[in-house]
Amino acid sequence: MFIGRDYYLDILSALWRKNSSSLVVVSGRRRIGKSTLVEQFASLSKCRFIEIEGLAPDKGMTNEKQLANFTERLSRVTGLPEAKADTWPKAFDALDAAISKTARTIVFLDEISWMGAYDSSFAAYLKNAWDTQLSRKGSLILVLAGSVSAWIQDNILKSKGFVGRISLDITLPEMPLADCRAFWGQRAGQTALREILDELSVTGGIPKYLQEIDASLDADENIRRLCFLPEGYLFRDFNSIFSDVFGNATMKRSLLQLLAEGPATLSEMSQKLGQKVNGHISDELRDLTEAGFIAPGHGLNPETGAQVRQIQYRLKDNYTRFYLRFIAPREAAIRAGLFKFTSLENLPGWEAIMGLQFENLVLNNLDALCSLIGLEGRLITSAAPYARRKTATSPGLQIDLLIQTPKALYVIEIKRRKHISASIENEVQDKIRRLRAPRDKSVRSVLVYEGDLAPEVVENGYFDYIVPVERLLGR
Repeated sequence: MFIGRDYYLDILSALWRKNSSSLVVVSGRRRIGKSTLVEQFASLSKCRFIEIEGLAPDKGMTNEKQLANFTERLSRVTGLPEAKADTWPKAFDALDAAISKTARTIVFLDEISWMGAYDSSFAAYLKNAWDTQLSRKGSLILVLAGSVSAWIQDNILKSKGFVGRISLDITLPEMPLADCRAFWGQRAGQTALREILDELSVTGGIPKYLQEIDASLDADENIRRLCFLPEGYLFRDFNSIFSDVFGNATMKRSLLQLLAEGPATLSEMSQKLGQKVNGHISDELRDLTEAGFIAPGHGLNPETGAQVRQIQYRLKDNYTRFYLRFIAPREAAIRAGLFKFTSLENLPGWEAIMGLQFENLVLNNLDALCSLIGLEGRLITSAAPYARRKTATSPGLQIDLLIQTPKALYVIEIKRRKHISASIENEVQDKIRRLRAPRDKSVRSVLVYEGDLAPEVVENGYFDYIVPVERLLGR
């Protein structure tokens, strides 16, 4: 089953209209669907497809094993005799020999960061093979993909050797909420919105996780089965993806643990960890960002128009937050088969965590939200959560999402509660009063919500836009 991703299929397909070969980079978090996207593109292209995946890192992994896997897989896919290679230039020679000069061909080197991790010259050899051999094939698309985005950034995207050679650089995001509904199939219309949101709040828009949902079961049972049984897919997956991408990275895990409690700045995280604010922590945050775990709130200060002085980082990956907050602390009990619950809502802190998870879902679907509040195709100068710390001369301020255009500020409140009363208007009015917006800018208020909304909220007409979450889900 392949769902959505039409935009990416379209821009990939457009490469066939060129009169030259193309080099494509696809990166993104593990389980996001990179391989599935490329395989679907190849299927639709009806062309020759050569797929070779690097071997996952382990204690006994070597460059020789990666080379042997490369040539063995090349032989198996093409039907050609295996060409033994003890260096990457020889391996790329074998690949070049297997590619027709005229027939359309897609070569997919998956988990390229694993493949090249054991030879510091791998990227240089690949660049040379592209320049002198592969790029001269008339109808070739070479796709490089991997989950270790920092390796791809450092060795491919930011490498001087590859400057001007990459036709497409795709960072694959989560599935939009409107596409996620399709994973419930015909049962989507029969399943309560709150149940779908409970499950999405745990999985986010990660295709592999959505595929694990059994739409015939209720949300409580799906989450119990996936997260709170020793055999559960989501009980096991965090440690697997984390070690595959980062290895034994204690500091990165500590940073994720802090951000699981809520957004924080570099200085706040450094203070809590007892570390100095330095380049090392900045590098760790960069790696987590490029791997798709966190997102920096690059935004403008609405009062000055300058970049915010201290960037707030948020944990954008819903599954990671749920794992660190709810699963990891109960790991021993789950492994022993002792952890039981009768309802998700009985779990301590459930309502609070679901509020954060819901907020993440909305923030990760910014494009869809913009189209619902009249901003589709408009110039947006900044879109990020906004926070101002309380000082002796200035009151504190926390805005879930602040979208800025040249003429207006959109103050967006994101709320998930069983019952949302008219007091929500006072909460947002107070935030707008404390915002100190420039006089030449209009301020518009937006409520994105899930729950039972008090009728007077609509009747009072305070909010410029009221967006029930089902509209983001395409319902």
